[in-house]
Order: sequence, then C-alpha cells, then structure tokens
Amino acid sequence: MGGGAQPILPPVSTPPFLAPPEGTRTAPLDTARGRFAGWVLEPAEAESRGTAVLVPGFTGSKEDFVAVLLPLSAAGWRVVTYDQRGQHETPGSPDDPAESYALAELAQDLLAIIAPWQAGPVHLVGHSFGGLVAREAVLSDPGAFASLTLLSSGPSGVGGEAAQLAEVFAAALESMPIEQVWDAKVAYDAAKGLHLPDDANLAAFLRSRFVANDPRSLATFARQLTTAPDRTVELAAQATPVLVMYGEWDDAWLPAVQAEMAERLGAQRRVVPGSGHSPAAEAPDTTATLLGEFWAEADSAA
Repeated sequence: MGGGAQPILPPVSTPPFLAPPEGTRTAPLDTARGRFAGWVLEPAEAESRGTAVLVPGFTGSKEDFVAVLLPLSAAGWRVVTYDQRGQHETPGSPDDPAESYALAELAQDLLAIIAPWQAGPVHLVGHSFGGLVAREAVLSDPGAFASLTLLSSGPSGVGGEAAQLAEVFAAALESMPIEQVWDAKVAYDAAKGLHLPDDANLAAFLRSRFVANDPRSLATFARQLTTAPDRTVELAAQATPVLVMYGEWDDAWLPAVQAEMAERLGAQRRVVPGSGHSPAAEAPDTTATLLGEFWAEADSAA
C-alpha cells in the first residue's frame, strides 16, 4: 500500500494466503494468564537456533505472519505467533477495558506466552501496535529477550489527522455494532481508492477477522495508538539489541519518523523494498531474510 491515498486508521494487513505451513501446531497456547489462539512452527533443523515471537498489530492477527513462518523455520528458528487478548480468535476480557487492554497488561500476556521457550534465545518482533506492546515487554523484563524488532512501528502514538481518525474509529466501535463499523471503514477506504482484495476468500477473511474482535479491545487499542508515550530514551538505555524495520511506502508512522527513532535508539535500520505498512505480508521473503540476519548477528554478539 504505497503512495497517494491515506487509509482510515489503521491500515488492514492482508495476508497473501491463509493456511499455515504443514507441521504448524495450531492448538491454543495455554499460559498462566489464560489461553491464546496461536501458531507454533518448529524449525526444520534438528536443533533450534532459538525462538522468534511475532506480535501482530491492532486490526491484525497471527495470520499476518503466515508467509514468513516457513522461511524462518527453514533457517532454523522456532516461530511463534498469536492473537492478542480480544483479538480475532483469542477471547476478550470481561474486566474494565482501560485496564485489561492496557499496554502493560498486553506486555504481561506476551511474557507469559514466551515462558516455555526461555531456555534459549527469544527474538521478539512487534508489528505496528504490536511494536508498542513488544517495547513494553522489553522494558518490563529486558533480560527475557535476545533482541527486539520494531516492524513498522513508531516511537509514540500517532498524531494529526491519523489521531483524529483513531478517535472517530474508537467512538464508532463504542456506539455501533462492529459489523457496521467494518462496512463504514470499507466504504471510507473505497472512497480513498483503497479496496478489498479481489480474492473472495481473503476479502471474507478480513471481514470475519474484524468482526470477531472484542470491540472494546479495538476501541482501547485505537486510543492507545494516539496516547502511547515516547519511551525511546528508556529503550535506548537497555542492552537489548534493537532493529527498526519498515516498508519503503509505510503510511502509518512515516519512514522519516521511524528512521529518526532508529537513530535515537542507536539501532540498526532496514527498509523493505516493495512494501508498505505490512512487510511480513507484502514482502515476506525479504522480511524473513533481514530478520534472520539480525537475529544471527545478535546471538553472535551475545
């Protein structure tokens, strides 16, 4: 999704296909903080080089990473991805949404999910809103992770028109059935020249995924996309290696904003050609290669 029209926030990641690779374990992930819908693909090699945990963005899900599972597994990594609480196939919380869907709580969910694999290195990737969650987890327990990749994510909440759209989006979720919010979003995007995929199965999946969300989680996430504080200085003070990676046409946090964040972090930076806000879905082979190179370098340095 590059150049030209801006989508109503947030851009919807569209996986290139839906079925996970053969051998992927699709059973729910049971943790000390509850059950999460997730996928685990063990490495093709006899011994794992470590575990990669991929955290999806706000209107996304584990399916957004479907195309990088096989290349990462083939390179020797165990790959884990999941739906966050209230997201797609993971149940929502009955508690106060401002508390139960706070970044700090989502970060604790993430730390609970990685518990079974902490005997080896755990490399963390957070996409978009998932990057804010991943950053929170690293700041909460820096020693838990061998590296952090902020994938198309920013230093703080978005501002300007995007922030205004996020508030409209959140208010709509609190006052309308979620199915109507989806229809309004599709109509708004179409007026901007952005359309659902021609593949009927993918288009149907995008709708079914969206309406499966807990609307309270989406509304809370939307507001956190505008209010998240800039914690770059705190993250830069940690020893965890950081990679900032984004598509050349990213239209959520602008590439210049992410490049500046990388400089402030003293982090490595990679731009994924031919992609916008969702490199793992739009340029999966390049994304997987760049991630694997960064993880191998981080492990070698450690």
